[in-house]
Amino acid sequence: MSKTKQKLELTWIGKEKRTKLEPRILVEDPEQSHHANHRVTSADIFDNRLIFGDNLLALKALEQEFSGKVKCVYIDPPFNTQQAFEHYDDGYEHSIWLGLLRDRAEALRRLLSNDGTLFVHIDDNELGYLIVLLDEVFGRANRVSVVSFKQGSATGHKSINPGVVSTTNFILIYAKNKSAWTPNRVFTARAERDKRYGQYIENYEDSFEGWRFSTLASAFAASIGLPERGLKKALGDEYEEKIASFVLKNAGRVIQLARPDYSAVSGAAREMIDASRADPTVVMKLGRDGYSDMYFIGGQRILFYSDKLKLIDGEYVAGEPLTSLWDDILSNNLHNEGGVEFPKGKKPEALIKRCFDLATKPGDIVLDSFAGSGTTGAVAHKMGRRWIMVELGEHCHTHIIPRLKKVIDGEDKGGITEAVNWQGGGGFRYCKLAPSLIINDRWGNSVVNPEYNAAHLAEALCKIEGFTYAPSEVQWWQHGNSSERDFIYVTTQNISSEQLQALSDEVGSDQSLLVCCAAFHGVTAAKASERWPNLTLKKIPKMVLARCEWGHDDYSLNVANLPMAQIEKPEPVAASTSKTSKNKKVAPGQGGLFGENQ
Repeated sequence: MSKTKQKLELTWIGKEKRTKLEPRILVEDPEQSHHANHRVTSADIFDNRLIFGDNLLALKALEQEFSGKVKCVYIDPPFNTQQAFEHYDDGYEHSIWLGLLRDRAEALRRLLSNDGTLFVHIDDNELGYLIVLLDEVFGRANRVSVVSFKQGSATGHKSINPGVVSTTNFILIYAKNKSAWTPNRVFTARAERDKRYGQYIENYEDSFEGWRFSTLASAFAASIGLPERGLKKALGDEYEEKIASFVLKNAGRVIQLARPDYSAVSGAAREMIDASRADPTVVMKLGRDGYSDMYFIGGQRILFYSDKLKLIDGEYVAGEPLTSLWDDILSNNLHNEGGVEFPKGKKPEALIKRCFDLATKPGDIVLDSFAGSGTTGAVAHKMGRRWIMVELGEHCHTHIIPRLKKVIDGEDKGGITEAVNWQGGGGFRYCKLAPSLIINDRWGNSVVNPEYNAAHLAEALCKIEGFTYAPSEVQWWQHGNSSERDFIYVTTQNISSEQLQALSDEVGSDQSLLVCCAAFHGVTAAKASERWPNLTLKKIPKMVLARCEWGHDDYSLNVANLPMAQIEKPEPVAASTSKTSKNKKVAPGQGGLFGENQ
């Protein structure tokens, strides 16, 4: 008896509904693009892209060129759907949010390289649902970590109300394929000096057999010419700062003795421990090829503070391996980081830098489809990563472009600029999503959008048919190709049999040509394939009508465009209410649920 295969999954109202997205082309506006032409170097990057338009359509537009090429995605989708759905019951609210996130997660996964990484910044309102959703899209085995990010402190109005004060957000980290995932080793600065390192080698420059040891406190006192007794009292609040500085300057001499786990040690290391126990007053050394040497005394290993130092943000400091608790980067006091204000939405540049430190290298492509104030692009640019950002809100022009221009021109001195020694350079291309290819004329007939010129029409049909748009400078009928022998030709003209014969002769028997035209005369498509086997004929726009949803420009959730639930009429609101909704105030830059957040 056969058993039905079952699986655990998250279900919601309308989960089965799938959109048939139109693969739009991207049209550059050179007036909005920006390059640091006055300081071009071989290291400058000019293929960064800022895309203005709906983020789901933009992700679809990027698929042909970037599928499997994006190394890292950082997104910061809207958190609290309860603020956007006051007129809907809980089930409908969550269903809409989950559907929109699912569609975007699937699109992002297609763009990620096999060793790529997804970072999703979220709060606790939808955390549980989002984890299950991403487990389904990426695979539970590819979930890397759930990071707790300290967003603020329990101060001000937060500390007044009883109960648990929320001070954290979360960053969900997923690998496209965990078996191929190769993260970088990242360290965080230790907040305080490690006081376990309390001894000091007075004559480190001598041979190790003659090392003399003293306490750290006595060595520090001698260095500043004060007696050790009463030193803390004498220095007061400056004591810890000064001794910490002394430790960093003399990290190769500051040590602690640690007794190894004898049961876990074998081979030469165990023999060395045994010999050290037998002669406890002598320092012994175990040399190791490819690794730092090990030193022992009295059966204990000598650990050096210098081995704790890591280069973090341009400085050598005591570092610890990155954990799933990020409590050292606060989101408060950001103010005008990047030269723009973005209340309750902007993320610290240091936070994005940490994500890129973990998952990318210079030259990798990073993507953010919820660009907001442009933090991701600013950080990626300063770190030498190639970047793509998508933004639908007007702050694309009021926030992102001015911010990126300052980065490129070397005028942005804040954020991570000093840590990565950013001096300026590079550039970006500003692109808009083209309008829908197919529209209805005044009689309701489906026609090619008259806003498309010949070049854009050819590029659009190349994308829809799976060809690479690459107009030939030699062959007038080669607008694109899918291989070295397969080409596409696009025209709005009516083509006669004589013209088709001439085309077939030029193409030759060892190549093939897809001919997209308004009409062809004197022969049917079936007869044409027999008469000219190297040609395939298709009519515009009939050839694409059933491919996708045409004329749909906004897949974000705009509250004003939703069917209203049967509720009591809401109270009037002030005239300053955002035009996005007549019944709801919306934060700056959040025109719909999937208006951007960073």
